Amino acid sequence: MNDDDEIRAKLEEIARQYLDLDTLKERGRDALDFHEHGVTSIAMALRAAYDAGRKDGAK
Repeated sequence: MNDDDEIRAKLEEIARQYLDLDTLKERGRDALDFHEHGVTSIAMALRAAYDAGRKDGAK
């Protein structure tokens, strides 16, 4: 797995955990590609991504 694959996998994990999204891939249908989320959930997902980046950068 290359770096881009690892990053995408981590982002999809965060999206599932905090935003209840099955995938970050475009599926070509508005009902599948657009979602409503509260700002708290978005903030938590962004924080998790930030923390993951810091952890990876500290290696």
